[in-house]
Amino acid sequence: MNKVFPSAAAALDGIVHDGQLLAVGGFGLCGIPEALIDALRDSGKKDLTVISNNAGVDGFGLGKLLATRQISKMIASYVGENKEFERQYLAGELQLEFTPQGTLAEKLRAGGAGIPAFFTKTGVGTIVAEGKETREFDGVTYVMERALLPEVSLVKALRADKSGNLQFHRTARNFNPNVAMAGKLTVVEVEEIVETGAIDPDEVHLPGIFVHRIVLNTTPEKRIEQRTVRKA
Repeated sequence: MNKVFPSAAAALDGIVHDGQLLAVGGFGLCGIPEALIDALRDSGKKDLTVISNNAGVDGFGLGKLLATRQISKMIASYVGENKEFERQYLAGELQLEFTPQGTLAEKLRAGGAGIPAFFTKTGVGTIVAEGKETREFDGVTYVMERALLPEVSLVKALRADKSGNLQFHRTARNFNPNVAMAGKLTVVEVEEIVETGAIDPDEVHLPGIFVHRIVLNTTPEKRIEQRTVRKA
């Protein structure tokens, strides 16, 4: 089975549609699938529900999809860097499901592991737990969280072999592996594609069984979210 596609647009062809639940990897602007986000924008698909730790910044990352009004709902843990996100949310134009960061990661990991729900102490007694089942274990109250199962996951990795075995670079491992595992169909953007077997099995961060399509992007922009320098 050939998993390598000639372009991001080709990799998304036939698998994205209006009203879809998608997950997008990345941590801030680190490890975001830039080419796949651009291709999704160019597809014109709308009314999307997007699961992602954050919503990019104005004009970059998921901020591009917010600018074109293709996202109708975000499931995220941090959205503080995007003014257009703030404007749309406060105007009632965008739905938001806030999820604690660790809970969001576990909801994705659980989805990939075939676990439909789990209990956590995080959020008990807050609005996070409103409308959700709670249960007591050993005298402690926990809230039940459902796993997330996106129809399509868009992921960024440093390297893939042709079977889809992946290596991530440092902080890009924060959410991308869980996003990849959770997707019913996972598309991965990488900076290098090598022959199957070229990656030492002990250095594979995510096995290729979770990866369905691969696209090469050798020149990602890799913006810095907030640049700080030491005072002279």
